[in-house]
Amino acid sequence: MKQTGVLVMAYGTPSSREEVEPYYTKIRHGRPPTAEQLADLVMRYDAIGGISPLAERTAAQVAGIAAALEELVPGAFDVRFGSKYTEPSIEQTAASFVEDGFEKVIGLALTPHGASMSTGEYLGRAETALDGRAELIRIPSWHDTEGFDELLATRVVSALDSLSDDGNEPLVLFTAHSLPARILEQGDPYPDQLAESAHAIAAKAGVQRYEVAWQSAGRTPEPWIGPDILEVIAGLPAREITTVVVCPVGFVSDHLEVLYDVDIDAARVAEANGVRLVRTASLNDDPTFMEILARRIMAADR
Repeated sequence: MKQTGVLVMAYGTPSSREEVEPYYTKIRHGRPPTAEQLADLVMRYDAIGGISPLAERTAAQVAGIAAALEELVPGAFDVRFGSKYTEPSIEQTAASFVEDGFEKVIGLALTPHGASMSTGEYLGRAETALDGRAELIRIPSWHDTEGFDELLATRVVSALDSLSDDGNEPLVLFTAHSLPARILEQGDPYPDQLAESAHAIAAKAGVQRYEVAWQSAGRTPEPWIGPDILEVIAGLPAREITTVVVCPVGFVSDHLEVLYDVDIDAARVAEANGVRLVRTASLNDDPTFMEILARRIMAADR
């Protein structure tokens, strides 16, 4: 039996302080950040312990997916990682599959919702690198994979259970990384998929009061999808809402967008407005989550 390659893709993150500026320059398409921009990013890393744990978390997820697949179908898959902005790159890993004689490769990005500017770009780069020498089987999104909504619903319920009953029904806020609003004109599925996730998770958690918000928008002049999480939280007192549960459904591990943008920045705005904020626990390499992704990969194999 010939093995199927699995190319697991993610954004990437610097692994040391020395890598921060080169990394920032790379994500800015070769334009070095200003001193102010660099200082702001360094401040954010310092606030969460000096550097993002994303590289470690991603490595654990890739290993977890490989282990789950090996448990379910021994010897059928070879799982490798490729990054958008760090090494090994998507192109390097795709090339390694070709060099090793693989005829087909399944591509999956570690983000549940599909968007032309994220998963679409990852998969496009992988296909270009394979250059027809191996077939790319795309998994453009996996938010609707069986078990995913249930897993996050248990985390929402756990967060709600941690709250004391003060007679005020909490708001559950489902968030994902904002993208430039121009994707809406292109019919991008990203916002609709987030809404689908929010609805499904809320239903399974028995939650009636929930909304969708966006976070971590880029600092560019063009408009980004909203409403922004900070604006929503700041407006809660006027709506007589005193508690919010944030479920960052668009993120699958602890990293800067969760540990800083939610746990520090959003929590700061909540405290300033007399709102209590709790966050659902990140998925990271939870074995159940790893098996959910493994089964989605198996379903894509043909």
